[in-house]
Amino acid sequence: MSVAGPQPTVQLPSVSTPLQNYSKDKKVGEGTYAVVYLGKQITTKRNIAIKEIKTGLFKDGLDMSAIREVKYLQELKHPNVIELVDVFSTTNNLNLVLEFLPCDLEMLIKDKSIVFKSSDIKSWLLMTLRGVHHCHRNFILHRDLKPNNLLIAPDGHLKLADFGLARSLGNPNENLSSNVVTRWYRAPELLFGSRHYTGAIDIWSVGIIFAELMLRIPYLPGKDDVDQIDVTFRALGTPTEQIWPNVSSLPMYNALHVYPPPSRQELRQRFSAATEKALDLLILMTQLDPKSKTN
Repeated sequence: MSVAGPQPTVQLPSVSTPLQNYSKDKKVGEGTYAVVYLGKQITTKRNIAIKEIKTGLFKDGLDMSAIREVKYLQELKHPNVIELVDVFSTTNNLNLVLEFLPCDLEMLIKDKSIVFKSSDIKSWLLMTLRGVHHCHRNFILHRDLKPNNLLIAPDGHLKLADFGLARSLGNPNENLSSNVVTRWYRAPELLFGSRHYTGAIDIWSVGIIFAELMLRIPYLPGKDDVDQIDVTFRALGTPTEQIWPNVSSLPMYNALHVYPPPSRQELRQRFSAATEKALDLLILMTQLDPKSKTN
């Protein structure tokens, strides 16, 4: 994916760290450009994950998302952001050594044998927001917040992961890509093709994750980009100039169907276990106008 503006610079080690410092055990994940292994740091016996990125597949030698991930994880040190332990290169691969986190929020949501207490949801939401706040105060947008990018440590700590789509917030007039964030968690301004946006897109994603934690099913599961617009506004109302000034000027704005905003009673019925304060927070985080969201 290409985006306008200068590309991030990343500090890679001048001398490769010997692979002998780590044991590489079973494969736990594989994508088009990367393989993830469970392993151990030899000296400490600490469990780690080794993300092996195949550099030879790219014209310029390295995937831009890998550069972003290394850069931002080097910058962001926080209890609620996954730790980048080391980076080293081998002949054909760039290897990211990450702390090993055995499960993610999506796994917990899908496991119906686990009963979520309100205190669990509150804790996960708070840790997510702390991680997002740390990103934003360092002028970094995550741009792909979703349950399986929120990893859970053995001690229960939640940590933001996968910074492959992250972006620095610099010049407010700079064009950014609207083709970011996994569809179900994509903010309305992105659905409408906005090239100028703020940390409000991450807050929207967290709001949709919050809804999913309460429902235990995806809140806005659009089948494709067009359906996502319909699903989103069927649930939350169609944006108008009155509630979102200048929305009709966005590139892909097209109110295919005008849906009324849900009443509080309708939201209360949908989120029957939510407290009034939880509903207030959900409403605040899913405001259609990005300038109205808590940031």
